[in-house]
Amino acid sequence: MSITIYHNPNCGTSRNTLTMIKSSGEDPDVIHYLETPPSRERLIELLAMMKLPPRALLRHKGTPYDELTLDDPTLSDDQLIDAMMVHPILINRPIVITPKGSKLCRPSEQVLALLERPVAHFVKEDGERVDYPPK
Repeated sequence: MSITIYHNPNCGTSRNTLTMIKSSGEDPDVIHYLETPPSRERLIELLAMMKLPPRALLRHKGTPYDELTLDDPTLSDDQLIDAMMVHPILINRPIVITPKGSKLCRPSEQVLALLERPVAHFVKEDGERVDYPPK
C-alpha cells in the first residue's frame, strides 16, 4: 500500500506534512482535494479509518462554517457530511493514509508516526524545528 495525502497546497500545515513525507524517502499519491474532492462514500471511509466523527473533521477558519451555522449541536453527522460535500473547503487537512494508519495531521509532525522511515530532523516553513522521535 502506498501513502496518500489529501492536500491543499495553499495550507502551510499541508505543505509541511507533504515535505516531511518526501524527506522521509516516500513518494506519496497527492490528492488536491479541493480540485478532486472525495466522494461521500470515500469521506465516510476516511472518517472511519481515522476514527473521527464528522464534526472533528470540520475546518472553521477560511470556510463558510459560521454562515452555515455548523456549530449547531442538533446537526446530524449526515448533515455535516452533506455540508462537506457541497463545500470541500470544510474538510480539514491534511489527511494522510499509510500502511501504519490514517490521521488528520495537525500539527504536521503527527505524520512522522505514520511513516516507516521518518525523517529525524525537520524545519517547518515558519522555522520551527521538529525532532523525531521527540526529545
